[in-house]
Amino acid sequence: MSSQPHDRANVRTDNAALDAASDLLRALAAPARIAIVMLLADAPRCVHQLVDELKLNQPQVSQHLRVLRDLELVEGRRRGREVEYALVDDHVAHIVTDAIVHACERIDETCERTPVPAPAQRPRPRPVPTAHR
Repeated sequence: MSSQPHDRANVRTDNAALDAASDLLRALAAPARIAIVMLLADAPRCVHQLVDELKLNQPQVSQHLRVLRDLELVEGRRRGREVEYALVDDHVAHIVTDAIVHACERIDETCERTPVPAPAQRPRPRPVPTAHR
């Protein structure tokens, strides 16, 4: 599959193509699935890694992965006792990235990640002066 941009005039618009596109967009219509796609675009991950990064429970992550797997957007590869998930190709990552950029531009005209501030350091307690006798 090619991930090159397509000339809109040459893209199919028959019912089968539109139904498939609708299924794809419906599968991406959950913030957790968008987050999964973005994480998997960076690198393949096991379920426990997605659970940790998304702060969701394991059944929720597995359910979202099933939706993405059913449309063949992600695939799982067994690695010992774990299954590592990866995007099948870059198409969906491009779609999600474009959607996020478009949405962010509508919100506040910026789509760059803001750096996470370093944790504030606590001031060291000053030593209590001792009374000299």
